[in-house]
Amino acid sequence: MTTDTFLQTALDAAQAAGGFLRANFGRPLTVDENLAHDIKLELDKRTQALIESIILDRHPGHAIYGEEGLTGDQSSEHQWIIDPIDGTVNFFYSIPHFAVSIALRRAGKIIVGVIYDPMRDEMWSVKEGHPALLNGQPISVSSRTDAAECTVSVGVSKSINTINRGIPLFEKMLRSVKKCRMMGSASLDIAYVACGRLDAYIEGMISLWDVAAGLLLVEQAGGKVELKPHESQPEKYSIIASSGKVTLPLE
Repeated sequence: MTTDTFLQTALDAAQAAGGFLRANFGRPLTVDENLAHDIKLELDKRTQALIESIILDRHPGHAIYGEEGLTGDQSSEHQWIIDPIDGTVNFFYSIPHFAVSIALRRAGKIIVGVIYDPMRDEMWSVKEGHPALLNGQPISVSSRTDAAECTVSVGVSKSINTINRGIPLFEKMLRSVKKCRMMGSASLDIAYVACGRLDAYIEGMISLWDVAAGLLLVEQAGGKVELKPHESQPEKYSIIASSGKVTLPLE
């Protein structure tokens, strides 16, 4: 099958999941886990199951690696990386800033990425070797080169160590750039970098499913991504996604 076929599967799955989330937005929700800095919804599982059903119906030999678990043939060279609701806390509090994120990697290399904001009906998409798109139109990263004119999003995850490291960085950015944001959806942050709304997105500890679709998106939009495995947490990463055109005070 071609990359076009895989991309269409991702687009269809994201659209279906987005419609499901829109229909449930603002309605009573079942909470599976209410953690100190996070919420796990029963709706997360149902949304991932919907995405899985579409993907595996068309590509039954593929693997699924999602926030809500693994399914499919885990020995396959094709692995779909899914975050069914990126921004679950926002969703729970009826803040309309969250996304569906779907990526496909083949033999370890990401070849398709889709990020869908169902509340604004904005669909970012990309396939290997082609321009990054927003609702079908080519996009590019910001051309700003002066840090003082830039807008940067800094993510801080849910451990004491990452909070202790993230807050000083956030303060440094506040003093150096035009505006600093903490928006609650990593995939939308990285999509915003790809289309020039943000100049950079920085987070010290993030899961692959939060950012996988955006990695290729930013690179094909002309930007730069630094993704490094976390030194002590397996399956976690640090990330700097930027336009690549501005020097930020990261140290």
